[in-house]
Amino acid sequence: MFSFVDNLSAQETWEEIIEQLVVNDENDSYSYENVMEELAELKSNPIPINSATKEQLESIPFLSSELVENILYYLYKYGPMISEKELMMVENMDRQTMRFLLPLITFQTIDKEKNTISLKNIGKYGKHELSVRMDVPFYTKEGYRDKYLGDKLYHQFRYSFRYGNHIYMGITAEKDAGECFFQGNNKKGYDYYSPYLLIQNIGKINSLAIGNYRLNYGYGLVMNTNFGLGKTSMLATLGNSSKGIRKHSSTDEYNYLQGIAGSFSLSKRWTIDAFYSYRKMSGTIKDLFITSLKKDGYFRTQTDLEKRNTFTNRLIGSNLNYNGKHFEFGLTTVYNVFNRVLNPDIRYYNTYYPRGDYFFNTGINYKLFWKQFTLWGETAIDKNGKIATLNVLRYSPKSNTQIMVMNRFYDAAYQSMYARSIGEGSMVQNESGFYIGLETSLLRYFKLNAYIDRFYFPWKKYLVSKTGTTGWDGLLQLSYSPTYKLNMLIRYRYKNKYKDYTDDSDVKHTLPYIQQKWRYQLNYSPTDEWQLKTTLDYVNNRYRNEKASQGISVAQSFSFPFNRLPLKIDGNIAWFCTDDYSSRISFYEKGLLYMFSVPSFYGRGIRISLLGRYQLDEHWVFQVKYGLTRYSDRETIGTSLEQINGNVKSDLYLQMRVKF
Repeated sequence: MFSFVDNLSAQETWEEIIEQLVVNDENDSYSYENVMEELAELKSNPIPINSATKEQLESIPFLSSELVENILYYLYKYGPMISEKELMMVENMDRQTMRFLLPLITFQTIDKEKNTISLKNIGKYGKHELSVRMDVPFYTKEGYRDKYLGDKLYHQFRYSFRYGNHIYMGITAEKDAGECFFQGNNKKGYDYYSPYLLIQNIGKINSLAIGNYRLNYGYGLVMNTNFGLGKTSMLATLGNSSKGIRKHSSTDEYNYLQGIAGSFSLSKRWTIDAFYSYRKMSGTIKDLFITSLKKDGYFRTQTDLEKRNTFTNRLIGSNLNYNGKHFEFGLTTVYNVFNRVLNPDIRYYNTYYPRGDYFFNTGINYKLFWKQFTLWGETAIDKNGKIATLNVLRYSPKSNTQIMVMNRFYDAAYQSMYARSIGEGSMVQNESGFYIGLETSLLRYFKLNAYIDRFYFPWKKYLVSKTGTTGWDGLLQLSYSPTYKLNMLIRYRYKNKYKDYTDDSDVKHTLPYIQQKWRYQLNYSPTDEWQLKTTLDYVNNRYRNEKASQGISVAQSFSFPFNRLPLKIDGNIAWFCTDDYSSRISFYEKGLLYMFSVPSFYGRGIRISLLGRYQLDEHWVFQVKYGLTRYSDRETIGTSLEQINGNVKSDLYLQMRVKF
């Protein structure tokens, strides 16, 4: 029987997962829409825990590799789990992880008839979903007066078909605000289409992707177009992300490949993957050279359109992987070539950026388990012999305690077009660092998370015109959870790294820039229905010996499902006051499905949002969100083409989903 309350609880939990995983991850420009979608699909199609494979459990981003092994060992030793209470008997399982995990798994036995692949079963048991979304702004930006070619509405649609965990098929289409839709030189309707087909777990075929797809191998030093967790994620999950081949069904218009990819079993322990991609890409062409890549996906002006699909990229590669009980090994090789020479305009910070018409990278990754120790890492080399290496030692002396030491070295001249891994910068290049982290339970209800990271940049960086700069990044978080209904935390983050500064005499200096952030957060559920969250944030940023830029915000959010109606209301109200943009404050607010919202605010003002979710039955779901920001220190919002005349910005977001 359909349970509206259970469905809401599941959605509440996986949204909370993403919030905790990405908080403070300032350098991650990747869209979190991919992992939001994967967790939403898991919620709709939970993993049968008693027959789960290692790969299925590893696809859950908040499960550490040790906990995955412990779950599989428990099932091997004691047999199938009967109820959720048995989860707490798994070694290193804590209440928070169990609460996150429960909506994504099921204890029911697999129906072998439904799981048998045949055309009859695919047609009978396959699930279809259609989702339509539209964003309506109640303001007009300056760009719409004479620059933006389309209207100010944003809309998208998604169609997907799924048969168990074997077949995924669908298409996603999106039109950004300001882009043409069946007008001008756009005759195809939506600006962006993403078709995909993914077949999994059929005989020797682990995965077979046709159309748009994403890849992640090792720890991202050679290939990662997937979601990746940064330094500020939970320590036990540091370095975790879905490995191998994934469908690309999100609206991210840059971080994907297009073509065909396959993963095949050579034996019980060995697999081999091969992939090929050919796609048109966008950027600036000058004198037959590619001088810049366009990654934002916006094509609203004539200048934007001139950059659209101006060159092509072909990519071919493979991965050989061994997955043993105590040892894992992988070898990844990627070769990609452009039809024009990539040659960015010379700037002081981009001397070693990727240049040329082809790139070649190969890397070896490993993971070794021995008692309470786990040693993992990856070493990669590019076509010029430059090296990037990441190595981590994790020690678990007792249950719910993790101690981690990590060393990374990314040569200043290492070049890889598709690398994405752990670091202070946004590229796997020009960085080395040493990281120590601790995660442990204190007493009965307290949990401590802490890390410190010392990093070094041998060459100049954007807004850092000095070579050989160093910095520190540290975090201390103490959480208290005496009951399931109450949880609170205090978090302090400190970062000190060099940044260019121009004084009153227009003289440029490169000085230490010190960032400090404090947060207090209280989660409380007075009843099984009501959920309340209060946050208090304070930011203090300054150059050494200069005046600080400060900011503070107070936010209150609530969630309330109605017992007699299939309706849930989520609300958020926040007051913020900062000196300027450098002390801006970000906080999470709930959005429509697949819409992850962490807006930033500066100046003085108030932010209000209200989200309603009405589930007519198990087939139809309607969501409406209204958001309003009112500033008290300005008469215009934004600058240039994004400027809004007035001090109020409000939007309406609409979404309809139907499952059949």
